[in-house]
Amino acid sequence: MSCKINSLSPPIPCKLYTKKPKLRRRNTIIFSSFTSSEEQQKTNSISTTTETTATEAYTVNFKTEKGCQLGISRYPDFEYDAEGGKGTGSGTKVSENPANNDLLVSFDLETLYIPPLTSSTTKFLGLPLPPFLKIDIVPQAFQGTINQESGKVDLEFKAKFLFSAGSLYKAPPLLVNTVLTSEESEGTTKSVRGKRLDKEGKCRLVGVATVDPIDDFLMNSFLGLPTECLANLNAVISISSSS
Repeated sequence: MSCKINSLSPPIPCKLYTKKPKLRRRNTIIFSSFTSSEEQQKTNSISTTTETTATEAYTVNFKTEKGCQLGISRYPDFEYDAEGGKGTGSGTKVSENPANNDLLVSFDLETLYIPPLTSSTTKFLGLPLPPFLKIDIVPQAFQGTINQESGKVDLEFKAKFLFSAGSLYKAPPLLVNTVLTSEESEGTTKSVRGKRLDKEGKCRLVGVATVDPIDDFLMNSFLGLPTECLANLNAVISISSSS
C-alpha cells in the first residue's frame, strides 16, 4: 500500500507494507489526501474484484421399472408394475466447489408420468385389483440431489393419489409428500431401504410418508387415516451433459 501527501513542502513518498490477505476476494484500497490554505478534502475509493460462479448444465432422464411395491396403513403391500413411468429434468452443478459432487435436479412435471394402479399394473395378495378400481398418481413436485460419484439420491416427491371406483365413487385427493431416497426411509410403523445408483444408472428409491385425513368419512375409515404409506420403486436414472 502506498500513499502520497501534497502540501506546501516538497512531497515525501512513503510506503506501508502489510501482509497479503489469505481470502480469495482481492480488495484494492486507494487513499488520496489533499490540503490547501482554504479547505481540506479527502476521497476514498474502493474497488473489489470477485470471481464469477460458473455452472454446468445436465439433462436427467428418469424411468420406473417392474418389481415395485406400494403400501398403506395396516394392509399388505401392493405388488406394482411401474414399467413405462418416465420423466425428464434438468441438473446444475456448481463448479467452484469440486469437492461437492451433488447435482441439483428438478424434473419437468409436464413430462413426468407415473403409471396408475389398475388391474393390469397392481396385485394385492397375489390377485389383480378389481377392474373397476383405479388409483391415479398426479405428481406435484419432483426435485432434489443426485451424487454421481457416490450414487446417493434424494428426491422430494409430492403427488396426489386419486381413488375411484368406476363412475360410482371418486374420493378427494390424498396428498403424499416424501423423499424418495437411495438410503433408508423410516417412519413410525414402516421402514424400507433403497439402493444407490450403479454404473448402469439402476437404483431403488424408497420413501415413507404420513397421509393426513381427507374430507371423506368412507376413505378415512377404510384406510385408518392418518396413517403411513410406503413407496419402493425400481428406477433407472441417466445423466448427460447439456453443454
